[in-house]
This record gives sequence, C-alpha cells and structure tokens, in this order.
Amino acid sequence: KILGKKFVVSSSMGHIMDLPKSKMGIDIEKDFTPEYIMIPGKKKIVDALKKEAVDSDSIFLATDPDREGEAISWHLANLLGKKKKIYRIAFHEITRTAIEAAIGNPGKIDMNMVDAQQTRRILDRLVGYSISPLLWRKVGRGLSAGRVQSVAVRLVVDREKEISIFVPEEYWQIEAELK
Repeated sequence: KILGKKFVVSSSMGHIMDLPKSKMGIDIEKDFTPEYIMIPGKKKIVDALKKEAVDSDSIFLATDPDREGEAISWHLANLLGKKKKIYRIAFHEITRTAIEAAIGNPGKIDMNMVDAQQTRRILDRLVGYSISPLLWRKVGRGLSAGRVQSVAVRLVVDREKEISIFVPEEYWQIEAELK
C-alpha cells in the first residue's frame, strides 16, 4: 500500500533452502561446500514467487536485517534473479518514511553476513551430526545437538582443557633508573 501499484509485495515465509535432513549435506572434500535443497513444503511459495518475478525487471529483497535474513535474500536471489536486477533493502520499522528511504537507497546482499550464516549452519551440522547419535544412545531418541549451542559448549570445553593443562611459570620484570 505504501509503495503503490507498481510494486508487488510477496513473502517467502522465511527460509526456502536448507541442508537436507537425511544426510550431512556438506562436502568436506570441497572446502565444506553446503548442499542446499528446497525445504519441503516451500515449492508452492517458490513457484508463486518465480511467477511474479517473470514480469519484473528488478527485485527488491527486504528480509530481516540479520545474517539469517541475508541468507534468505541470497537464496531468493539465486532462485529468482538470474537475469534480474537484485537489490537488498533494509528497514527497521514499517512506516512510509522508512520504506521509502530503503527503496530510495538499495544496496547489495552482504556476502559477509551470508558467509557468517553458512558457517554457523555448517558448524551446527558438523558438530550435531557427530553428537546427536550419542545423545540418542545415552539420553533419548529424537534429540538434536545440531544447534550452535553444541559448538559453543565444545569451544568452552576445549578452552577449559587448555586452562587445566597450563603450567604457570613465575617470572619477574624489574625496571630501574640509575644515575
């Protein structure tokens, strides 16, 4: 409504691509390349977005202004924008002023944010795929250790090990001014 009839506003309803649930989905031999697939149940949404994009010269992506939103924009751009001008816009409030300012000052997808999200997702998967079977055996079936918390716990444990094996060495530093 704010942008008028020359804009069609649609939603992806969140992520449209993810790593497959049934396997690791990361090619460790090829620089940890993720294997993305369309999330089951998103085909209708993606097809509708593709249909709307056909008649558009430009696509403005306005996903959340965080790394997850940036990754969603990147996936959308790859699916919709092969021959389109893709713009990334961000606003923090749904007001005429904020939206018009965002449209008037479009940017590009921030690949550093996309890489940060991918790294977090890959770490979740690498650690989670290793730890989850252990959880199933020891605690209960269906539990998942694939969230970033598992990675954080591992970092804390590794650091704690370093601290515990540290052997302090006493030393003195003496400074003097003499005449």
